[in-house]
Formats: sequence, C-alpha cells, structure tokens
Amino acid sequence: MNVSPAPLPLRDALMLFERTRMRTDALVAPLTPEDTMLQSMEDASPAKWHLAHTTWFFEEFILKPRQPGYVSPDNRFAFLFNSYYTQAGPRHARDRRGLVSRPGGEAVRAYRAHVEDALATLMSAGRDDGDEIAALVELGCHHEMQHQELLVTDLLHGLSFNPLLPVYKDPEPLPVTTEVTQSYTRHQGGLVDIGHGGPGFAYDCEGPRHKIFLRAYDIGTRPVTNRDWIAFMEDGGYADPRHWLMEGHDVALREGWEHPLYWWQTDGEWWTYTLRGPQPVALEAPVVHVSYYEADAFARWAGARLPTEAEHEVAFRDHAISGNLMGDAGATGALRPLPGDGVWGDVWEWTASDFAPYPGFQAPEGALGEYNGKFMVNQRVLRGGSCATPRDQMRPTYRTFFYPHQRWQMMGLRLAKDV
Repeated sequence: MNVSPAPLPLRDALMLFERTRMRTDALVAPLTPEDTMLQSMEDASPAKWHLAHTTWFFEEFILKPRQPGYVSPDNRFAFLFNSYYTQAGPRHARDRRGLVSRPGGEAVRAYRAHVEDALATLMSAGRDDGDEIAALVELGCHHEMQHQELLVTDLLHGLSFNPLLPVYKDPEPLPVTTEVTQSYTRHQGGLVDIGHGGPGFAYDCEGPRHKIFLRAYDIGTRPVTNRDWIAFMEDGGYADPRHWLMEGHDVALREGWEHPLYWWQTDGEWWTYTLRGPQPVALEAPVVHVSYYEADAFARWAGARLPTEAEHEVAFRDHAISGNLMGDAGATGALRPLPGDGVWGDVWEWTASDFAPYPGFQAPEGALGEYNGKFMVNQRVLRGGSCATPRDQMRPTYRTFFYPHQRWQMMGLRLAKDV
C-alpha cells in the first residue's frame, strides 16, 4: 500500500473516515445476524469479518503504535481479524472465517465504536505527527472502501445459494432503453506516460509514473452488453474451442460454464440473481460476472481483443470520474450495472495486462508493504471501477487485479482493436 506524498489535512482525513464508516454501516444495515456469517467459498469472507478486519486495520497500524496506553477490547482480535499481513503476526485460516460465530455481531459493533472513538481522540490531540496520522487514516479509509466492495460481492455470492433468492436491496425497474451499437474511438498511440505521479492518494502499485509505447488502437465506446453476450452464447461461443485459451477452455469445461455467473433461463428468457433479487437480464446493461477466460474468448469471437491497461488509461484518463459507482456515506447506489455508455462504474473491465510491477516499483517497508507487491503473479488487471466501487476511491490510474478464473466480482469487458 502507499501513503500519499501530499496527505489530506487532518480535519479532512477525519471527515473521510466518518464518511467511509457511515457507508459501511449503511451496507450492513439490511442484514440479519445470520447474513453476516455467510462464507460461501474461500475467496469470500463473511460481512462480520469485513467489519472487524477493517477496524483491526486502524487499530493495528495507527492506534497501537501511536496512542500510548491504548488497550484493545480483546487482544485475540489481532489473530482473528488479520488477513494476510504476515509481519503483523499469526492469523486465523481464511477458509474458516465463517465458523467464527463468536465474537457476535454486538461485540464486533462495540469493537468498531471503541476504535472509532480512540482514533477521533488521537486525531484531535494536536500531535506533531499529525500529517503522518492523516496519511495513514486516508490509507485505512481506502482499504475499507475496497472491503465495502468485497462485502457486497461476497454477500451476493453467499445469498445466491439460498433457494429463496433473497432480496438485499429493494428492486427498481430499469429505464426503457434501445440498443446502442458498438462503436470505437481511435487513439494514435506513441510514447505516453502512465501511472500515478501527482498529488492525491494512490496505492503503491499505481506507480511510479513511467513511459510506455503504444501502437495506434481503437477502443469501444461502451462495455460489452448482455445482448452482445447472448449472441455469443447462441452462436455456440462457449463450446467452440477456437475462441478459447486452452487453459480457459479446460476451466470452462470443468466448471460447466455455459453462461455468466448467476444466470438461468426460464421459458426462453434469461434471468439473473442480483443484490435486488431475481431480475430479467437487462439486454442493454453491461454483462457482468464473467471471467478473464470468458472475456478473452468473447473478444476473439467478436473479431477484437481486450485492451491493455495502458490503452485503457490513456483513452479515458481525461474523462471525469462520474458514472454508476457506489455513492457517498449512506448512499449505496444502484449496486447493479445499468444501461448506458459510461466509462467509470458499472463493471470492472478485464484488460490483457498481467498484474506486474511498473518499472522502478518498490514495496514499502513493513507490514503495509505486503498489500500489493506479493500478489504480482498470475493475476490480470481490471480497470474502470464498478457499481460496487465507492466513488471516493476511483481515479484513472487505479488498478484492481484478480485471477483469470474468478467471476464473483463485478467483472465485465470492453473491446479494443489494432489499427
């Protein structure tokens, strides 16, 4: 992880902290105690664990080193709610987080309140290291924003196994829309600068800013839609190995993939399970919950390819951060992709780029340096944010990354072509 070279003023950092914690509270407000315990696979974590882990982060990296006399409500929380920071000590097995029924929900909420109060006291103490504390608080808020996205996507995966297909957020009708033809914008390429290099927060993996050469390319003006995807399915795209990487085709056969995650067909109509319950597939909305393997196969079938992350960044970095993203504070947003041709939000877009270090990258010292650098292998970069990404977190250089077989996140794609 990285700390901004120009951190927020302490007062602004406290406001960001309060806004971020309010959003988390709003996300868990509809949940039953049983909902908060769901863990449907190793990749996902229970909502209760997300609440506690993001609290542990502020306690472990800010309060314990900097607040003399700080006492945790329970020292065992450091073992239960550490994720993978090996330098911070031992931790509970990731695939068994859903078995931790105690501490219960009330104890976790009390833990959150305890840390929030202690942090507010620390930040109002007029300390000489106020800038450093503000930078770490800003970092902790961005960390919590990542877990807000994970909280709702992990929850969706867990709820999808309930035959009652419960509703997390009240359904709302989508606007009536017409088909938007796929079109492209041309970019001349050349020697360009990419990566974070200015003021404001960014993770360490977004820099250093560096030069890269791009050939001229075209990039789609909208993400691939459900209508596009159904055409791919009806043309036998899943069964035709000509479109697939060998490893991807093997995974698709082994997992029985014939459509995006959460889809099924009834009386000739495609349906999908969403955080708003069962919904007819919206034809003009971006397709979501597809793996890198599926995205790459679709692009080949369509006579195109996936853009590189540099192509994506250069094409869209001058577009204002506006779109279907998670809202501020108590406003959680639509939490599903919406029809349209926006750049930011709706779905994370797979790129053709490996998650690898930029030239000159060095992970920070200490446990905080473990967040990104040690995951720079066998994963692919996605760009653009999703309907579950907090607006506060988005910037043109933001890189998220997942393994190519994973589908439970809000993952989609945008096409590119060589000129």
